[in-house]
Amino acid sequence: QVQLVESGGGLVQAGGSLRLSCAASGRTSPTMGWFRQGPGKEREFVATINLIGNRRDYTDSVKGRFTISRDNVKNTVYLQMNSLKPEDTAVYYCAAASGVVRGRTTYEYDYWGQGTQVTVSS
Repeated sequence: QVQLVESGGGLVQAGGSLRLSCAASGRTSPTMGWFRQGPGKEREFVATINLIGNRRDYTDSVKGRFTISRDNVKNTVYLQMNSLKPEDTAVYYCAAASGVVRGRTTYEYDYWGQGTQVTVSS
């Protein structure tokens, strides 16, 4: 069993930065990801990373602005978000997969955090 706890969300002005953290308890997951869900929208893929961090994938809208990373000693995954835009406003969720997966869809993940709110004002 894996439990995930996100932190680091908040209110920021457009152009600002935030760093989200996801602390995992239990076994280290081979694939970790971040998703987000805006008001009235479906949950969407943001970024994913494999176990050793040499494979990272992002949705097009965040490429060049967001960076996913992980510290396996701390069993923590991070999402550095720069140049934030109002359209990045959403609840951000951390997810963990039990196996090695591509990681771009919600059904590939087995464990989810409770989410952290990110609000970007214009």
